[in-house]
Amino acid sequence: MISVIIPTYRNPEMLELCLRSAIKGQQYKNQIIVVVDGHYDINKEVLLKYEMFIDLLNFEQNVGLCKGTNIGVFNAIHEKILIVNDDNIFPMNWDIKLENDWSHLTKKDRIVLTPNQIEPKPSMFKQFVIKNLGTDIHSFDLEKFQLYEESISKAEYSNTGSTLPILMSKQDFTKLGGWDENFMLGMVADWDFFLKCQLDELKMIRTNSTHFYHFASVSTKGSERQAAERDGHEYAKYKWGSYIQHDSETNLKTIKV
Repeated sequence: MISVIIPTYRNPEMLELCLRSAIKGQQYKNQIIVVVDGHYDINKEVLLKYEMFIDLLNFEQNVGLCKGTNIGVFNAIHEKILIVNDDNIFPMNWDIKLENDWSHLTKKDRIVLTPNQIEPKPSMFKQFVIKNLGTDIHSFDLEKFQLYEESISKAEYSNTGSTLPILMSKQDFTKLGGWDENFMLGMVADWDFFLKCQLDELKMIRTNSTHFYHFASVSTKGSERQAAERDGHEYAKYKWGSYIQHDSETNLKTIKV
């Protein structure tokens, strides 16, 4: 079985859809850890609705996405961990599909497994499937998405991981030190972690057997996000000696020389 880690901040409507799809789509009784980063009252209704299905980690004060994720992983009871954003939507049979991929791929390599994403419009990640099944929670049909996702699922892999969500071993996550807590939030913290994975010779595998839906970052736009990402790039430059570069064809992360 899998321990799912879902950090959340103040996004209750998206969190509700995320949890509903995860519970509806699973065939096993996986551990679902919701890490509430300082806004319990905002999320209270959703958390109470699903309290029988989740393990709750509630921080009274905001500790940041990276620290919250790390503590979530620390509390995982299974060796396979799935880190998911609260604005991701799960397909049907997601756990069976990921378990099958994991069993097949880890016979040869240490891996980080990335289920592909479906988004309503093109993004910087060329591997995503583009299909408009709703641009927000009000126009989105969960059943329609899950039926469509089943129709395109196939056992097809590529070395173009390095995007969330990710499935990996808790042991490897711990060995790498998890997310660097000096990043407040955002894309650069992910890139930093994926770079550490690559340097440790983990294979970054994308699977098309499983697709999560994502509303093209609608929940993370705004000046606060942009400022945090600018700070993140500057911290990464300080840490690595140069900015982290992203290859849009392979999703590999490198240091610009």
